[in-house]
Amino acid sequence: MKSDAGVRADGTAALQAHDLRVCLGGRAVVQGVSLTLPRGRWTCIVGPNGAGKSTLLKAMAGLLPLDGGRVELLGRPLASWSRRERARTLAWLGQNEGGPADMTVWDVAMLGRLPHQPWLAAPSAADRAAVERALRATGAWDWRARALGELSGGERQRVLLARALAVEAPVTLMDEPLASLDPPHQADWLALVRALVRVGRTVVSVLHEISFALQADALVVLAQGRIVHHGACHDPATHRALESVFDHRLTVCAVQGQWVVLPCMTPPDEAPLPS
Repeated sequence: MKSDAGVRADGTAALQAHDLRVCLGGRAVVQGVSLTLPRGRWTCIVGPNGAGKSTLLKAMAGLLPLDGGRVELLGRPLASWSRRERARTLAWLGQNEGGPADMTVWDVAMLGRLPHQPWLAAPSAADRAAVERALRATGAWDWRARALGELSGGERQRVLLARALAVEAPVTLMDEPLASLDPPHQADWLALVRALVRVGRTVVSVLHEISFALQADALVVLAQGRIVHHGACHDPATHRALESVFDHRLTVCAVQGQWVVLPCMTPPDEAPLPS
């Protein structure tokens, strides 16, 4: 993973949200969120279903209109960035994304290089090298000539991850990146994120897999569109906030030197039976 010289050590945050508000279908989904995400760190956004996690991430990526507040990317208002400049600086991997079934894996990954290419220009040697690095990093290199429609759901997810990596952006946002991945490839994703952070990149992810989320540098715990807690993953206050927003249906504990979550099972005599 090559280092990113564009990430400066000047203390400027990677992303900041100031009193962010987003309404969808007339309902307030994100309610007055203010958040500072430092550079060169992996932050994970977690919370129960309907908490507003994906909406917050999309709003910070500039993919949703705001009903109030503002977002800053690397110290500049997001609205002041040109579309091409922003696409080079902030990479995005969303949920349930795809592409034309007949497009090859190589061409899908090459889409990540479009922000770096002049209009209608052929891919450069740098573009081809970036795509090869991304495909090799996600284990998709051997299928580069296959069509997207020939792949399983997990394989497609790895190709879409390669597309995001090929941007080689200082900041990468990922919404449910572990969807469809089997456990070994989930572990590969975790190693890849750690490698990105080691070379100074910033990663922000939304995850339902809380034990994986606890491997991040920090957690943003969200509930009902508001931040309940933002803190280090090893902090007991973070663990208490997690347990609280999930109605104490899980517990955070240490297993072989790592934090994991275990479900708190309902006693059999209290479990509801299907009618």
